[in-house]
Amino acid sequence: MTPAVQVAKQQKISFTLHEYTHDSASSSYGLEAATKLGVPEGQVFKTLVVSLDSKQLVVAIIPVAMKLSMKSLAKAAGGKKAMMALPADVERATGYILGGVSPLGQKKRLKTLIDSSAKNYSTIFVSAGRRGLEIELSPDDLNNLVKGAFSQLTA
Repeated sequence: MTPAVQVAKQQKISFTLHEYTHDSASSSYGLEAATKLGVPEGQVFKTLVVSLDSKQLVVAIIPVAMKLSMKSLAKAAGGKKAMMALPADVERATGYILGGVSPLGQKKRLKTLIDSSAKNYSTIFVSAGRRGLEIELSPDDLNNLVKGAFSQLTA
């Protein structure tokens, strides 16, 4: 059981786990999840960790087929400049390896923003803490668990 699943269980939210066999040749973990689970790409979200103003790490949760707008993220997070965090910093702060970073159960609580398109679905899929494991839950439950905010984050 991953820390992400433990958090969902502890908080007694409604969720469903979905497991699939991860293809080690795949570099697009989120798109692979959507395909293998047979769900729309817009309903599967990736967890990206970004460095804000070179001072603070921020989590952006966006649909797997979309690109993160660094400008929109920086503005929504109250900063001036955003760039992708270094992989080592991501793994150190979250406790997860790339491709399996979950917004839930991270080692350090990071400011978290969820793309507002999540509200178009009754449930969304995010990583459950390892490659090949997704957790399906309501966008509002996810937002409450991460103490996040909804914002337009994609370009």
